[in-house]
Amino acid sequence: MSGQFFIALLNPGMGLLLGAAFLLLWLHRRDQRYILLAALSYAAMAAGFLILDFAPILPFELQRLPANIGFLAAAYLLVAAAIDRYRLPVPWRGMAAVCGVALAFFLWFLLVQPSITHRVLSISIALGLLALRLPLALRGMPRAHLVDDILFWVGVLSAVNFIVRPLLIIGLTGGFSSYAGFQQSIYWTTVQFSQAMISILFALCLMVAAAIDLMAELRQQAESDTLSGLLNRRGFEGAAGTAVRAAADEDRPAALLIADLDHFKAVNDTHGHAAGDAIIAAFGAHARAHGPAGMIAGRIGGEEFALLLPGAGLDAARQLAEAIRTGFAAAAAGAIPASLVPTVSIGLAASLPGAGLSQLMRDADQALYAAKREGRDRVRAFTPAPIDTLRAAS
Repeated sequence: MSGQFFIALLNPGMGLLLGAAFLLLWLHRRDQRYILLAALSYAAMAAGFLILDFAPILPFELQRLPANIGFLAAAYLLVAAAIDRYRLPVPWRGMAAVCGVALAFFLWFLLVQPSITHRVLSISIALGLLALRLPLALRGMPRAHLVDDILFWVGVLSAVNFIVRPLLIIGLTGGFSSYAGFQQSIYWTTVQFSQAMISILFALCLMVAAAIDLMAELRQQAESDTLSGLLNRRGFEGAAGTAVRAAADEDRPAALLIADLDHFKAVNDTHGHAAGDAIIAAFGAHARAHGPAGMIAGRIGGEEFALLLPGAGLDAARQLAEAIRTGFAAAAAGAIPASLVPTVSIGLAASLPGAGLSQLMRDADQALYAAKREGRDRVRAFTPAPIDTLRAAS
């Protein structure tokens, strides 16, 4: 066996391995469509190289047609996978049109006006245009991770590789008079190695992206409360602490609401835990529906909730608290017994210079206790003690 044989095995072998790896990953992540698209892409790439390098010669050398369909399908699916990972609209029709035009030119230069050089350019330029759709799709979106930037530039590199490289090499060395000369040419050697490098880069980026997505989901699960749909105490304190510090650094206010469902133990004892769970779920949905953008909300105890409003003062917090309090019974009505009318008590506090989240929560807790002492189902705001009173107590 010659060294050329083993070089010919490089891309199909790698395509099969990467396709199998993505397929195994998708079997554990079936909600992630882009992983399946990547698996199909690498399988199509492997099929294209196997047909091109190892299939027997068919009449009119028509094995070149399924091989190049495989290459176009591989690029089509891989670019779609990368775009789909970002939940962006995939330009299926536009990319399909590029593939259709490329195949029309390919068939023309295969059957009507035979030319290996023009067939190569038809497919290669189409592959470059498909690759270019990725950086065009990503150019306007924020890229939160390094892998997002790498994937953007891999798309640019792929477009340059498929469009500029063949034009440059064919311009310098001339065209191809036969397939034997084509497969021994500098052009085909560069295809074998450049395609291998680009395939590995794309695969690494997508696998790292899948790992980032998985870690984000695990973090969200660890910091979320499933029943209410809000953050749990750990998640709330982490996000709210960061937001309070940022507001202080920017000299902006922050307001905190602490809400407690009234007589919740009695509700569980009388109507059962299913009714209690329904009330908690209803309060979480109600708070999310009324909360402004940027609100950080969490369930910090069995029936206790905290809502942080970065950039808001007591007036805005009071308006939100009253909207939540007065609309809560109606929001929960469809999910609980008709005889049950849930109410909520809410304490408010605004951030003070130099105070952190813990102080803000203590102040809001004091206001909540005042609301409960005064009969529940009401909103009360924390009022700092006058300086003269504090001095007298001292």
